[in-house]
Amino acid sequence: MKTRSLLSTTTTETGDWLSLAEAARRLNVHAATLRRWANAGDLPHMVTPGGHRRFSIADLDQFAASHRVQSRALVPVGQSGAESLVQRAMAHTRADMPTQENAHWLATMDDGIRERHRVVGRKLMALTLQYLGADDGAHLLDEARAVGREYGEVSKSSGVSLSDALQAALFFRDKLLEASLDLPDTAQPRHSDQRKMLKRINALLNTVQLGVAEVYEVSADVRKSARGRKR
Repeated sequence: MKTRSLLSTTTTETGDWLSLAEAARRLNVHAATLRRWANAGDLPHMVTPGGHRRFSIADLDQFAASHRVQSRALVPVGQSGAESLVQRAMAHTRADMPTQENAHWLATMDDGIRERHRVVGRKLMALTLQYLGADDGAHLLDEARAVGREYGEVSKSSGVSLSDALQAALFFRDKLLEASLDLPDTAQPRHSDQRKMLKRINALLNTVQLGVAEVYEVSADVRKSARGRKR
């Protein structure tokens, strides 16, 4: 863990060192997200004699640049919640992907498969943006199912099991939901709108996962039918 001893430092909003809450606001992430990065040793910080974490502004800005995390100053005023959500979900995914390197679902995928998944992922992010911005996005759920089937076909044809394919889908689902909780103040929807947004995210991603499962289910039915004809 990248920690240093901090013997005597005064922390203020305009000083060189920020508290956990202030640093989280600067990076426009939830304090729990920042704490996780610090615990993993990804973000340097100091600890006061009283046990409180302090983050250098220079380290925060460097981290934001290298991990493509938007700092507060870079968030466009008036940016829509949907646009901010998609951008932040992509940033969360890039930042947290290294923590999954030893996960079985990722270990089963070579660079070629990962690139094909990224292509499908970009389609899903674009569809998410369109779906959240639509007054009535019911017609877009068919497209979400198609994206899920495409993802399933890529995974199945590459020898990835249904379990691992769904584990990967769940990882990206978590990043999208995390991003919805970490929206900056300028893009934070009202409480009622946030509930609507979360319901839409769940509806969209449920449809995508059903599309993934359908591909494997059809494949299993075909094999079962083939075995029946041989008897």
